[in-house]
Amino acid sequence: MSLKVAIQMDPIDAIDLDADSTFVMALEAQARGHQLYHYLTQDLALKNGRVMAGARSLEVRREEGNHFTLGEQEWLDLAKVDVVLMRQDPPFDMSYITATHLLEHIHPETLVVNDPVHVRNAPEKLFVTHFPDLMPPTLITTNQEQILDFRAEHQDLIIKPLFGNGGAGVFHIGPDDENLNSLLELFTELYREPIIVQRYEPAVRQGDKRIILIDGKAAGALNRVPAEGESRSNLHVGGTALQSTLTPREEEICAAIGPTLKERGLIFVGIDVIGDYMTEINVTSPTCLQEINRFDGVTLEADIWDAIEARLD
Repeated sequence: MSLKVAIQMDPIDAIDLDADSTFVMALEAQARGHQLYHYLTQDLALKNGRVMAGARSLEVRREEGNHFTLGEQEWLDLAKVDVVLMRQDPPFDMSYITATHLLEHIHPETLVVNDPVHVRNAPEKLFVTHFPDLMPPTLITTNQEQILDFRAEHQDLIIKPLFGNGGAGVFHIGPDDENLNSLLELFTELYREPIIVQRYEPAVRQGDKRIILIDGKAAGALNRVPAEGESRSNLHVGGTALQSTLTPREEEICAAIGPTLKERGLIFVGIDVIGDYMTEINVTSPTCLQEINRFDGVTLEADIWDAIEARLD
């Protein structure tokens, strides 16, 4: 089966060949004989009911400094391609949301991965709240009284913007930290949305595990250990990647959320787990395929394409 695949992503010239998940997904698609196109979100257009993209044909190769070739831009009717990979990085802002509305016009006749309706309805830090038994004590609000009451109950807190990504704006406020009020003032100035406050989980010192689920099934995991003096475990802020397998509790979490992910057309998902608790469900542009591949000797991108092609049979 040869498919026409349009990849909606950020500029391809700036990617890290050894870390970018979209890159290996493109390599796998190309190896299967699929025809690739690349476009940016700003090159999407809805014209007389047709969703168009100013796209370029794409060839990829694992050669540092020479990893892609783009053709001339052409206006591609996305209803006439087989698959659209929605792989631009957050932030999950109105630009991101608008893109999901446009792609909703073509899905599922053109398979959009992940389903744009459910991407729009499943922001990382909000979707997880539908599974309260699996997450740590959590408060989402702009109300300072509620936040102070939550602090009085739990003492040690993590505070972060509701629609942030990549660890940006994440703060650890300890029991004796005097900066909470100032931090709340800063958040009020920077964000119109509520903030998310969670009980700090000391288990983060042993790692924040990223688990990949493909079509609702756990497929691989990676532990990310924060650097000394850092509460964030994201790899790009100094976290260390370690090989990992799933604990019984993590298998329980995956079994609990898997059917919902599959039902909603969320084929490629990454969840974050600290200790016994799930903290996020990432459906926009999950990462860590290459790191898990290297540790476990697997090709998760092949499993993703198997799931995509199965949907098209």
